[in-house]
Amino acid sequence: MTEMFLTPKGRVIAYDKTPGSLPGVVFLGGFMSDKEGTKAVALEAWARAQGRAFLRFDYSGHGESSGAFTDGAIGDWAEDARAVIEALTEGPQLLVGSSMGGWISLLMARAIPEKIAGMVTVAAAPDFTEDSMWAGFSEVQKAELAQAGLVLLPSDYGEPYPITRRLIEDGRDQLVLRSPLELPFPVRMLQGTADEDVDVSVAMRLLDHASGEDIRLTLVKGADHRFSTPDCLMLINKSVEKILRRLAS
Repeated sequence: MTEMFLTPKGRVIAYDKTPGSLPGVVFLGGFMSDKEGTKAVALEAWARAQGRAFLRFDYSGHGESSGAFTDGAIGDWAEDARAVIEALTEGPQLLVGSSMGGWISLLMARAIPEKIAGMVTVAAAPDFTEDSMWAGFSEVQKAELAQAGLVLLPSDYGEPYPITRRLIEDGRDQLVLRSPLELPFPVRMLQGTADEDVDVSVAMRLLDHASGEDIRLTLVKGADHRFSTPDCLMLINKSVEKILRRLAS
């Protein structure tokens, strides 16, 4: 059942929490997605079957949480994630970050390393506001962003993405691929080769950049950005299981 949590910044975050054994699993969703997405719900079903603690939530401006999407930025959504993880979970957690949620998971590794037991990323999109959006803008789009503060980008998932100047500027304060990135816990990165939103090169760059003794990347031939076929969903579950077994041993 969905409940509401008031963050220290005054944002109201919608979340679904399943009690169970520790370490718990926290799902961090993607850009303009919500906690009712296929991967989040499927992972919750797995957690229930395993008797494992699980948490999924909506960032502010997403899903059932308060605020307008265009008022938010990566830093705000990272603050939401940190507040929820610190207040609503016990002990270190295994983070499962999808797309933008992968970036936010990496920010959590920097901000609250004591709360992270392990990490699974699915088509992680670190630094995408700079390396994908800004780098891909035409001069006309850059001028429009500077003057109007907003550009609309076409989306394969429905309505166009409203990209604000603040999203781009704030993103520059959250970059994780430009300075040391310590991941001193088990990390399993999953990436589809047919992903048209996050190129395989991003996964390779993250793998090369991050430092840690147990970081592995799995490429799935033909898988797209949704990574939501039955086989892909099973691979997410298996990756979580492998980390939990590793932590238990």
